[in-house]
Amino acid sequence: MIKHSDILAKKLGLKFNQPQLFSIALTHRSMGASNNERLEYLGDSVLGFVIAQQLYELFPMAGEGVLSRLRASLVNQSSLAELARLHNLGDYLILGSGELKSGGFRRESILSDAMEAIMGAILMDQGFDVCRQWILKLFSEKLAALKADNWNKDPKTRLQELMQSRRVELPIYELVSMSGADHAQTFEVICKVTISEQACKGFGISRKKAEQAAAENMLNLLQNKDQ
Repeated sequence: MIKHSDILAKKLGLKFNQPQLFSIALTHRSMGASNNERLEYLGDSVLGFVIAQQLYELFPMAGEGVLSRLRASLVNQSSLAELARLHNLGDYLILGSGELKSGGFRRESILSDAMEAIMGAILMDQGFDVCRQWILKLFSEKLAALKADNWNKDPKTRLQELMQSRRVELPIYELVSMSGADHAQTFEVICKVTISEQACKGFGISRKKAEQAAAENMLNLLQNKDQ
């Protein structure tokens, strides 16, 4: 049985001037035309900005690359779904019969989309400042746990640590080709990991630089899959 949205609003510390916005935020597209996709679009945008601004202020010495990686570690499907589960969001989702039968209330994509839709609903109902405060409170523990130093590690190290955290085999790097004169060679390397069917290429003026480039491309590929 779907729990009433008022209970969830209270748990989340929310009080809507337009309660129907919150109901729409919890409504999956499997229910028809009146669903949360438009609110999710808004929420995705405001979440990215709020977290980006907060990271900019928290890590004044971090470069653009580090800030982007920090943001990506927070603003992704798995992270949002984890927060949704923490608040038992699945118990309140309004799903079509097909999604109910297939366990849609547990699916990461549906949970994360609903979280972003709630942010969009807050934005439309109470404006940016209230929405920003709620997002920062929601992400407070995750933000407090971040350390910029961890994201200054080179791509090969970060990819290796990611594979270790997932308890799978370490990445494999293969030299594909070397071209150019001795003093201006270009190396091409591919990187393979067991959790991706797709390999990633990297190019560099040395084999080491090519491997680092391939590792960076693999990290980006895996990150996009998680979002």
